[in-house]
Amino acid sequence: MAALWSLAYDLYERRILRSLSQDKIPEHIGVMCDGNRRWARALGGEVEGGYVAGADKIEEFLGWCDQLKVKLVTLWLLSTDNLARPAHEVEPLLRVIEDLVENLSTTGRWRIKSVGALDLLPAASAARLKAAADATSDVAGMTVNIAVAYGGRRELADAVRSLLHDHAKQGTTIEQLADVIDVEHIAEHLYTRGQPDPDLVIRTSGEQRMSGFLLWQSVHSEFYFCEAKWPDFRRTDFLRAIRAYAARERRFGG
Repeated sequence: MAALWSLAYDLYERRILRSLSQDKIPEHIGVMCDGNRRWARALGGEVEGGYVAGADKIEEFLGWCDQLKVKLVTLWLLSTDNLARPAHEVEPLLRVIEDLVENLSTTGRWRIKSVGALDLLPAASAARLKAAADATSDVAGMTVNIAVAYGGRRELADAVRSLLHDHAKQGTTIEQLADVIDVEHIAEHLYTRGQPDPDLVIRTSGEQRMSGFLLWQSVHSEFYFCEAKWPDFRRTDFLRAIRAYAARERRFGG
């Protein structure tokens, strides 16, 4: 029976793939990898097991993105709000994330970039994430943003702070800055500066809210909410999200 189901899903996925044209594939996909803890608890296991299962899913997911020639993926793995949880919850998740990022960097397939307030992390954790990014800086493959210690409001506050510091060094007064500041000035100081905004944002686990993910960048994004918890997210679910995106008429605020 399992073999029949596998064959059926394979045929179904091929049908979806045949219906997609490359010009309808998103260039940048943001993913809120949600539901790891609930997945573990539903199985009666330890929460850390959910984190490990979620991490195992990520390399598989990036492979699916490679197959569709997606250029950029942003994975939200740890929010600034998560950091306020008890240490016995945060520390195992940080260990899993650090190991994941190091493993991704050793494949040589993807360019890793950390996006978030790394100064909020333990120094050793921040160093491991930075080392993985440095090790892949010359990789020509898909860029993978690892959003850790990330919060949309924090990103905007950091962007404005960076902007003010830069202009202070140039001797610009507050009055002068107020006369010239615009959207582009702020965008140049975001964690994702220089990158295209996400075309599609996927959230797993059935939650239908953005929680501040890519708050500035997602203003014109298309959203896809999936009931599956992240460890259970299948290639079929991914292709359905891409098909739904391809079928939409993007209005960019219209």
